[in-house]
Amino acid sequence: MTRIAAVHGVLAPYRHTQSEITDMVARTCLPPGSDRRVLDRLHASARVRSRHMALPLDDYAKIDGFGAANDVFIEVAGDLGAEAVRGALDTAGLRPEDVDLLLFTSVTGVAAPSVDARLVGRLGLRPDVKRLPIFGLGCVAGAAGVARLHDYLRGWPEQVAVLLSVELCSLTFQRDDPSPANLVATGLFGDGAAAVVAVGERFPATPGITAAGPSVVATRSRMYPDTGHVMGWAVTGSGFRVVLDPSVPDVVRRFLADDVRAFLAEHGLTPADITAWVCHPGGPKVLEAVGESLDLPEGALDVTWRSLSEVGNLSSSSVLHVLRDTLARRAPEPGSPGLMIAMGPGFCCELVLLRW
Repeated sequence: MTRIAAVHGVLAPYRHTQSEITDMVARTCLPPGSDRRVLDRLHASARVRSRHMALPLDDYAKIDGFGAANDVFIEVAGDLGAEAVRGALDTAGLRPEDVDLLLFTSVTGVAAPSVDARLVGRLGLRPDVKRLPIFGLGCVAGAAGVARLHDYLRGWPEQVAVLLSVELCSLTFQRDDPSPANLVATGLFGDGAAAVVAVGERFPATPGITAAGPSVVATRSRMYPDTGHVMGWAVTGSGFRVVLDPSVPDVVRRFLADDVRAFLAEHGLTPADITAWVCHPGGPKVLEAVGESLDLPEGALDVTWRSLSEVGNLSSSSVLHVLRDTLARRAPEPGSPGLMIAMGPGFCCELVLLRW
């Protein structure tokens, strides 16, 4: 089985309270003199206390178009990505030249050469390192990325693979757009990055890796029919305009529980056996739908709720921050099962069965 050797999360440099961000959004997204009560209500209902952002608040009004925002993405993504990978490798006790695969995911900016290519020399990775940049998975990509590392390491069990997620959601906020979807997004999403180091089952054992994170037992991907309209981007001249349909919690309630139960049953498990729920913090209504549909006990999603409150939804990086926090704050008993869950555009979900 694949062993997760380290998880390292980092946050964008500028931290602000939710009320400070709400004031910035009111200045940049609402028409002058308009009633901001809907904005205030939506931001308050997000249950987010603070978030980290790529730029100082006053600089967002100065961004002139998609190209300018994307230039900021490339620069900041490189800095945060380098910090995340270095931190994960240090925690795992590995060197940059040990890395055989670097998988990079983001849905908040684009680059060619891709961000992972720009990090090879900067981090001291081998020139023959395999790279796989992925765009479009959105929030599901943290769990899907771990699953794809597992797929790779099953074929190359003596190797090291790294997943890097960088999401700078604030750079996608649309100026002069008072639509409900944009106002919800500006109240929910933050900026951050995370890196996961994983090793195959034949990788030489070291004390740091042996005592590290869980093993990946199995994974499951699921696409849901007739749901492509509920989440994603409308790519426009001003950049990525969020598509966020109010029906997302209903989709979760309709499909998730059956998929989770069927997946666990294949391994002789039920939801009651899971000792750690590593769930993406999609937002309050989505988290409530997850808990209700799976009939989770009180406190099962506490780590996820805390992450949402402290840093907001970091898109694909979020579930990796929740995994890191689970390891740091409430690591389950050795040998017990855990489940990583994330959902994203498609509409789809990714399930990763873990063993601690």
